[in-house]
Amino acid sequence: MDILLYILSGICLLLGFAGCFLPILPGPPVAYVGLLLLQATERVQFTVGQLVIWGVLVVVVQVLDYVTPILGTKYSGGSKWGNWGCVAGTIVGIFLFAPWGILLGPFVGALVGELLGGKTFDEAMKAGFGAFLGFLVSVVLKVGLCGYFVYCMVAGLG
Repeated sequence: MDILLYILSGICLLLGFAGCFLPILPGPPVAYVGLLLLQATERVQFTVGQLVIWGVLVVVVQVLDYVTPILGTKYSGGSKWGNWGCVAGTIVGIFLFAPWGILLGPFVGALVGELLGGKTFDEAMKAGFGAFLGFLVSVVLKVGLCGYFVYCMVAGLG
């Protein structure tokens, strides 16, 4: 039974890592499930404290995944128009233009939103770039957390 749990855990961790880039998969939560499956084996035992802290980190990273592009828009001079455009661009990019829409959706959405809100093209570009940087920050956070989870699996099995 442990071998099956090892395999399922590995699959969850790999899918979680892929989910860092593909918004269809919630990367960190799937990777966390992989650690929980690993915990169910006799060979690997994490502490309750580790599991709780990792669970909290997963929730924080998931929230930041949605917030950082909006914050990037806001702190680069964007308005509510840019924030709403960023959200809309993210959603449209995910469903209609994957995989490139995943990267460009927040940027284009914030750019269009700011243009509709009456900003100049340069101001709108700045807000779009901020949204893109916010998106990149969220990807880096997710990759870092999932990479750490993979390390925990390897260390636990080693």
